[in-house]
Amino acid sequence: MTADMMTFLPADAAGDALPLHLVEADGLEAFVEGQPDSVAAWVRANGFAGGLGQVLMVPGEGGAPAMALVGYGDAAARARGRFWLGGAAPKLPAGAYRLATDLPHETLEAEATGWLFSAYTFERYRAQPAHGARLVAPEGVDAARIEAIAAGEALARDLINTPASDMGPAELEAAARALAEAHGATIAVTTGAELLEQNFPMIHTVGRAATEARAPRLIDIRWGDDGPALTLVGKGVCFDTGGLNLKGGASMGLMKKDMGGAANVLGLAKILMARGMPLRLRVLIPAVENAVAGDAFRPQDILTARNGLTVEINNTDAEGRLVLADALAFGAEENPDLMISFATLTGAARVAVGPDIAPFFTDDVNVASALGSAGAVVADPVWRMPFHEPYETMIEPGIADLDNAPKGGFAGAITAALFLRRFAGPRARYTHFDIYGWVPAAQPARPKGGAGQGIRALHAALPGILGL
Repeated sequence: MTADMMTFLPADAAGDALPLHLVEADGLEAFVEGQPDSVAAWVRANGFAGGLGQVLMVPGEGGAPAMALVGYGDAAARARGRFWLGGAAPKLPAGAYRLATDLPHETLEAEATGWLFSAYTFERYRAQPAHGARLVAPEGVDAARIEAIAAGEALARDLINTPASDMGPAELEAAARALAEAHGATIAVTTGAELLEQNFPMIHTVGRAATEARAPRLIDIRWGDDGPALTLVGKGVCFDTGGLNLKGGASMGLMKKDMGGAANVLGLAKILMARGMPLRLRVLIPAVENAVAGDAFRPQDILTARNGLTVEINNTDAEGRLVLADALAFGAEENPDLMISFATLTGAARVAVGPDIAPFFTDDVNVASALGSAGAVVADPVWRMPFHEPYETMIEPGIADLDNAPKGGFAGAITAALFLRRFAGPRARYTHFDIYGWVPAAQPARPKGGAGQGIRALHAALPGILGL
């Protein structure tokens, strides 16, 4: 992927760009009637019916393309997905296009975002085909904002797609440093034995079995001097073997993406900093590898977290909540106005809502409403899940304050979220996203692989939530 492909052409390029028409199936006849007879004949002869995703190049005098048509189906068909304009972009010949169809503002913004997303390719290990269709910035959209969103999404995808051989804790730190330096942020990193000295015992414990080169660490980025305080916490388990409760091969196969929470908060931070959001941003990433070695932590060990709570380990494969706990407790010590965690935390969340929806937990109805509304507008589907109080007893083993893996298998996403809430300070100030961070099968503008989830919804909702 080249960065320029994920930007719009400037408005002054419109004069040389081909008009691109979105044509709904039930609006095809009206469109054709408004065109010259030669265009109408060409459309009919080629069987273009306005079906969702259909693409047709229409020639002008001398046979050169005069316009492009993209089928836009009907509302019912479009509701079964998103980014339909972006999905059509790879089918178009290389060149410059300008959108020649009026769309409602929110739809236009979402479709323009999808167009930029469609230009993403992951080329670190092998050259990948990329389409050469470029779009002139549509009139009425904030092109710079959408380009910043696309850049943040690309960062999240790149980090998740990179295998653990090249994206361990040290490499994740390097990516965080590069981001901080690019935007004038400060960064501090606590590594290895320093974690014990600085009272991050659970981050150290989970990561201590890894090699010295892949030592555990806590990454702490700060940016901005004024405005409300926002703390983002991202799970950075760069590879998860399951520890001594070793995963099977099928379950371990995608564990390079277990740092998807960290990738998403870095992608969101990139957007917020690039857009100059008036806030005090902090990003905390506990970066570890959950490895197997003689000093790996064990089932039935009891750990003491940063905030003094004790945790009985009943499954070493429920490690993400342990490293997040120390990071959340650290973040809560400054009483931020809002603290949000992102983590690829539980299979239970995937069973509940599938891979396409980002479930979130919050005690604040205003945050919930803002996120739900924003997610619908920006085509970033989210869904509120409950911090169900009666399940608190399920995470209390008796021998310690908390159990990291309650038996029985019920409500796994909820009990994990309740566990995290014990470390996050005032309840109304904490929201948790349990994301998948992966597209299992290619979708329009969303290739198979790493993905941002929930970060565009949160970006859109933050001004209302924080009063910006």
